Amino acid sequence: MLITSRDTGRWVLPKGWPEAKEPLCEAAAREAGEEAGLRGTISHIEAGRYFYAKALASGEEVPCEVLVFPLQVDKIADRWKEKRARTRKWVTSTEAVRMVNEPDLCEIIARFCADPRRFS
Repeated sequence: MLITSRDTGRWVLPKGWPEAKEPLCEAAAREAGEEAGLRGTISHIEAGRYFYAKALASGEEVPCEVLVFPLQVDKIADRWKEKRARTRKWVTSTEAVRMVNEPDLCEIIARFCADPRRFS
């Protein structure tokens, strides 16, 4: 599942910051719930990582590293925290690679979809 970013509307995966001493994989699962209404079992094995430039309100860009953790989706909410701020869409891996702008994320998606079981 891809979602739109709130600022530019580009297609991305849910992502965010860990809270307190929250494990990174648990932060990824929480963000999937908040941003896309998804619940399920998160892998403790990362599928990959990539960098992107996050634009701040000041216009400054800061580099951010994103660790990607696969989520086996068990529940899809009809209502969730950021529903009005984002669009979500189920797509094939081929469509996802075509829709996502970050080349490194495209590579992670393609590699994951080629063998998703190795992350379980």
